[in-house]
Amino acid sequence: MAKGASISGFPEWLPSERVVEQRVIDTLREVFELNGFVGIETRAVETGASLLKKGETSKEIYLLSRLQEVGHESDTPVEERLGLHFDLTVPLSRYVVENSGALAFPFKRWQIQKVWRGERPQEGRFREFVQADIDVIGNGDLPDHYEVELPLVMVAALERLREYGLPKATVHANNRKLSEGFYRGLGLTDVEGVLREIDKLDKIGADEVAKLLVSECGANEDQARACLELASLTAADGTELAERFDALAAAHGITSEGETAESYALAKQGLDTLAMIVDEAAAIRPGSVIADLKIARGLDYYTGSVYETFLDGAASLGSICSGGRYDNLASQGNKKYPGVGLSIGLSRLVSYMLHTAGAHASRVSPAVVMVAVWSEDERAASNRIANTLRSRGIAADVAPTAAKLGKQIKYADKLGIPYVWFPGQEGAGDEVKNIVSGDQLEADATSWEPDTVNARQTVVM
Repeated sequence: MAKGASISGFPEWLPSERVVEQRVIDTLREVFELNGFVGIETRAVETGASLLKKGETSKEIYLLSRLQEVGHESDTPVEERLGLHFDLTVPLSRYVVENSGALAFPFKRWQIQKVWRGERPQEGRFREFVQADIDVIGNGDLPDHYEVELPLVMVAALERLREYGLPKATVHANNRKLSEGFYRGLGLTDVEGVLREIDKLDKIGADEVAKLLVSECGANEDQARACLELASLTAADGTELAERFDALAAAHGITSEGETAESYALAKQGLDTLAMIVDEAAAIRPGSVIADLKIARGLDYYTGSVYETFLDGAASLGSICSGGRYDNLASQGNKKYPGVGLSIGLSRLVSYMLHTAGAHASRVSPAVVMVAVWSEDERAASNRIANTLRSRGIAADVAPTAAKLGKQIKYADKLGIPYVWFPGQEGAGDEVKNIVSGDQLEADATSWEPDTVNARQTVVM
């Protein structure tokens, strides 16, 4: 990372690091578009009222002030001010409502864009970062098969990044209806509070979460223990999931009869959807999606499936891709636009690839060849050669000065440019030197082709 990036949480990549980031972006976009998603970009600024819809607190939002407002910001409620978006889902919900007449539904979109979030910076976690999102938005309704499709698309995209050193990714899925039905069956009423505390399991552990369930959510010790038992359930197929859940529910008196019937029915609805997701995903990509009932996603706008994605052997990194189903975030009068989406913290992922997985660019410059300059009087000839190469799709640069050839070659080598082109003099033909192998051959700018390996600016381990 650039040494001058001294403002905490605002990264600046070196050119070689930027190559890795760009390759990740290009790979994700290609996979998204292969699956029929269309790209959009939304404005960076939203109203405070819109940003707060997602359940965030105002202290996490970077609010904007004009110079004439400085010192008087507190006079205006947060809801009436403007702030930088902290994710891409809230802007998408507004975008869909405003443009619903021009969109084809279900609306499948990908979006890769910077966001800003006022949180404490730490390793791999930034205040300014890039997110990569895919969402499907319906008009009035949205089939649940998209709750299988989206995690599989993300797994396919992350699988493509394994050639750059990324470990295998697995999506852990749960369903909010399953959790809510179980909690209500236990007699708990602060469902959102319980979900927020369960979402902290990986960070603070079961004992601390149990204490919070009692102190913050009104649970007794037996109820807290039951919530943790639910969170411990995992399964790789729908039948196993149903059996284990039914056994746990029965052990705590949550059944299809009596006072808990309504709660059980809600939980069963979520259970059936989750089992469908796991089984259908297994039929396409075995082992890519598993049921994990500790996944809570503490944000209160999720209404169904929720997802977190983890990399094998990278537990300290935490989830690198998350999301879920939301039915009420976007609406216009009585019309709702339900959606399901997943988001990759791209800057965090790139930071891991660079500093832990060891990914790096094969070269800094995208140029395949640098044309040498014998003297400044002959620069025009070098420019003509470079332009001929460029017209054929071969990236070319021209030496910045007519220095000694050794210095020009050293400059090309520092940028990782594999070829140096020497314009012919006094009737002699041009020659091109592979500065990696040392080979030097005659060449014609209208027909010369670089070696395919050397021609690529790639990300390697």
